[in-house]
Amino acid sequence: MRNFSGDHVEGFVLVGFAASPPLQLLLFTLFLAMYLLTLLENAFIVSTIWLTASLHRPMYFFLGHLSFLELWYINVTVPRLLGAFLSQNRRVSYVGCMTQLYFFIALACTECVLLAVMAYDRYLAICEPLRYPSLMPSSMATRLAASSWGSGFFSSMMKLLFISRLSYCGPNIINHFFCDISPLLNLTCTDKEQAELVDFLLALVMILLPLLVVVSSYVAIIAAILRIPTAQGRHKAFSTCASHLVVVVIYYSSTLFTYARPRAMYTFNHNKIISVLYTVIVPFFNPAIYCLRNKEVKDAFRKTVLGKCHYPRDVPD
Repeated sequence: MRNFSGDHVEGFVLVGFAASPPLQLLLFTLFLAMYLLTLLENAFIVSTIWLTASLHRPMYFFLGHLSFLELWYINVTVPRLLGAFLSQNRRVSYVGCMTQLYFFIALACTECVLLAVMAYDRYLAICEPLRYPSLMPSSMATRLAASSWGSGFFSSMMKLLFISRLSYCGPNIINHFFCDISPLLNLTCTDKEQAELVDFLLALVMILLPLLVVVSSYVAIIAAILRIPTAQGRHKAFSTCASHLVVVVIYYSSTLFTYARPRAMYTFNHNKIISVLYTVIVPFFNPAIYCLRNKEVKDAFRKTVLGKCHYPRDVPD
């Protein structure tokens, strides 16, 4: 039976992690705990921002979108990782593999653009504080968020259009715990140069252009902070964007290393370890870096959920 692409493979076999049973159980328990905590952290952030009127501002609007994106993202990737510890070889249909690949690429690209939008927002807040309300009204924030989602899903659609046209004649074993681009390109029995080129170019566009916006924004931010005469003023200004900068460095470093390469290079197990970094580790720490250390968000949580007083905020946005 042939699948929708007209090739000979009906499905694929995902290869899990080769480790001793005690180690597999330990890693499964660890990643399951991180997965559940990440769900709770991001759900807490989204609900707190949604229910608190004082947080209905562009900075927290974008944070809410990022947390919602990561809720969706970890539900696409982490269950596959957990399954890799329960079963060494798991079957996935062709349609299921392409569907998972589409959402994985779309959410990853959306996050790249959304991080750039957040850097631009911090640039306006720090470098143009008097004009910030007119430059970043709620309507502009909504358009920027919508553009982030739209560009991510459009880029994914274009990549998948070329990948799904390839034929897969066998073998059908993917040396990864989820369907990813390069493992699939390794299995095709037809010419993959065009699909590989499109994947590489779109990866560069969706990674390097947002990264250019981030770098340009932070160059201007750092220059503006250095012109502040007092150390306390510089610390306050930098504290509003330090957490975003940390996440940007971690996210773009792992993403550039993993995807901005023209060749299909996913034939060794080290790529699985790298994938764990951006599918589990980074989403787990993002909420703590972004919001759980933010006094305004924590005060809003106390007021909304615990019924405590809302303390005056001490960190401007």
